[in-house]
Amino acid sequence: MEIEADVARHYGTAGIAARVLAALREAQGADAPVTVDGLAPLDQFHGRGPAATRELVALLQPQAGERLLDIGSGIGGPVRWIAAKFDCHVTGVDLTPEFCEAAEALNQATGLTERVRIIRGSALALPVPDGAFDAAYSQNVVMNIADKALFYREAFRALRPGGRLALANLCAGTGGEPYYPVPWATTRETSFLATPEEMRTDLRAAGFEIVDFRDTTAAIAESQRRQRERLRLRHVGHARSPRRLHRARVADILAKERARR
Repeated sequence: MEIEADVARHYGTAGIAARVLAALREAQGADAPVTVDGLAPLDQFHGRGPAATRELVALLQPQAGERLLDIGSGIGGPVRWIAAKFDCHVTGVDLTPEFCEAAEALNQATGLTERVRIIRGSALALPVPDGAFDAAYSQNVVMNIADKALFYREAFRALRPGGRLALANLCAGTGGEPYYPVPWATTRETSFLATPEEMRTDLRAAGFEIVDFRDTTAAIAESQRRQRERLRLRHVGHARSPRRLHRARVADILAKERARR
């Protein structure tokens, strides 16, 4: 699909793993071990990074031995962190080839190749069998997905009956169209924000029961404020704040499959 190719180009860049490992060694020393905790500030570049992953995991509650699916896994930071911390087997699916290559290199560097698998593929046609996973999650992915109903149906298909889905989604707020570029899109052609109510409707239509739905806009706004203050104190120039983007809503969601017929 043309949109998927545009999204992959937006995110893709060569040499990601090498840059991440170089940054780790610069910060911690040339002989520093490569661990999921050491990499976490570098390989989890969704909004709020490791803090957001910990909050989503608190909703998902992975158990040792479970099989988890990360939809839109990026360079695999949360995949590795969850696999290491909870003794799970985690599969990551991502559209961007450069992200998949980086994820595989970092899996090797952390010694997690036995518990982590990375597959290049589309969230709209997940390259996994039906009912293969106990739980799934996705962080800041669906704003690049136009057909959100299909996204949720594919997640449902991949889960076993009674499986759990945890999401962190950026939603449309009341401020209108964001000012572009934004972190997930250069132009509106690859940005597809839905309202929280639209998201609820799509999840239920896919077969999920919504167990928990949290509006985390205030926490995100405060995190952005602190980041701007840090930049100001460091005398780093930055662009005018995208006022409309700040009015977008962010939600953390836990959904479970309804009993299948």
